[in-house]
Amino acid sequence: MRTFLSLVFIATILLLFDYIRKYNRRKEPITKNYDLKMRMEDTSEIQNLVSGENLPASLEGKKYPSKAHNEKVKKIFQSVNLDLPVNSAVFIAGNEVEPIKYCDISHPFRQERYFYYLSGVDVPGSSILFNMKSNKLTLFLPLVDDDDVMWSGMPMGINEALNTFDVDEVLYADKINEVFEKELTGFKVFTTDLDNIHDNSIKEKLVSGDKRFFKALDEARLTKDSYEIEVLRHAAKITDNCHLAVISALPIELNEYQVQAEFEYHAGRQNAHALGYDPICCSGPACGTLHYVKNSEALHGKVSFLIDAGAEWKNYTTDVTRCFPISGKFTKEHREIYDAVLDMQTQTMQNIRPGASWDELHLLSHKVLIKHLLKIGIFRKEFSAEEIFRRRVTCVFYPHGLGHLMGLDVHDVAGNPNYEDPDPYFKYLRLRRTLEENMVLTDEPGCYFNEFLIKELLEKYPERLEVVDRDILNKYMYIGGVRIEDDILVTKAGFENLTGITSDPDEIETIVQKSLSKRRSDFHVIV
Repeated sequence: MRTFLSLVFIATILLLFDYIRKYNRRKEPITKNYDLKMRMEDTSEIQNLVSGENLPASLEGKKYPSKAHNEKVKKIFQSVNLDLPVNSAVFIAGNEVEPIKYCDISHPFRQERYFYYLSGVDVPGSSILFNMKSNKLTLFLPLVDDDDVMWSGMPMGINEALNTFDVDEVLYADKINEVFEKELTGFKVFTTDLDNIHDNSIKEKLVSGDKRFFKALDEARLTKDSYEIEVLRHAAKITDNCHLAVISALPIELNEYQVQAEFEYHAGRQNAHALGYDPICCSGPACGTLHYVKNSEALHGKVSFLIDAGAEWKNYTTDVTRCFPISGKFTKEHREIYDAVLDMQTQTMQNIRPGASWDELHLLSHKVLIKHLLKIGIFRKEFSAEEIFRRRVTCVFYPHGLGHLMGLDVHDVAGNPNYEDPDPYFKYLRLRRTLEENMVLTDEPGCYFNEFLIKELLEKYPERLEVVDRDILNKYMYIGGVRIEDDILVTKAGFENLTGITSDPDEIETIVQKSLSKRRSDFHVIV
């Protein structure tokens, strides 16, 4: 009897170890290598996120590398414009505060991104001059206005700007003409546009809209330097916490906009003064709308929720999407679609590395989706995966691209999209190039059940329509859709997932259920 019990005990231990091994291996590709909850309980980490300066240790004492960015643009510009004169320069005016019509308030200020890339300056009304011959970078600050000082205090001065920004010289704007006459006689001076240049004598000296200049700017922004990567890492931590806050606070979220408010609130508490784009917060069938904008429907009676939102920090943005069951437990259909999308992301992410073709990874995501929709019966089994792929049927349920570049803009420049591509697989793919080290991009497959897409992309194509079992499809319409989106840094050896908030469905259920076990009075909420 003892021998039998010993054997049972040993067998049980072996089975337990095997389960743990398989569970950990399953989690590895889809969860971060640190525990988000433990990180949030780290006092030093919390202080870093909410402190006034809010700088990670990796950025302390460092300036935004504007001179290096100008020199990078110069090198690329010379390579795409072999006739570029030695006596060339760049002059760009940044954005200004834009008033709102018929009142005395202004739109929120957002710096023009090319200007910021070349300057690191967020001062409205400023401009920069980069002398390509001498590599001298000059910042021009707007003149001090006495009325502005009375209402808003003293603006940044010359000495403070020299200490803050990576420039060689700081002058006020009334010196621009003098510098042009003294330093740029006989120069060809390039700019992006003339929108915020108000001096006609300066306008006449500028070359605006040169396609090769824009090509150089875009290619320079394609890959990120170490400073930019650290900024994006920090922005990603802020976004992780915002998504965790949303999933953890469902008892106080009665409609879609309250979910948006929860995200924005926690972004602001971490000194992210803006989001990178208008957040997408949708529930139930609305999850099938790719860029849903209403964010106003009640959650009552809905099963699924999708939130696509990213915090912006120091002008660099994140872009993360998470889906969860409002009840705390995935329905059978919701979990099947979630697992399909998670598999799409896992398989494509594992193949991210320098030299990989994004086109091929995008096609891989469609092939994975075909496998899952065949398995659950939405695609009729008399059709092979190869035949379904050839007929482009998955474009009905997954019409967008696998991902896009990300940085100063949520859909960052240099992706080389071709929106005229006749192939529906590629028409909306925003990134059409081979991956390179230090690119930052999103991996965001999805699967949607949208009446408009079905009408336009399925019912009008008989060769696609006969593949789909409409009776089974109808059972999934209430879900709306699932998208899982992470922010990825391409590294020398492969990739780094900057996104830390879990996408594991079991972990998500646990977080939601823990949230739902609380009362509204357990949260700091007035209404």
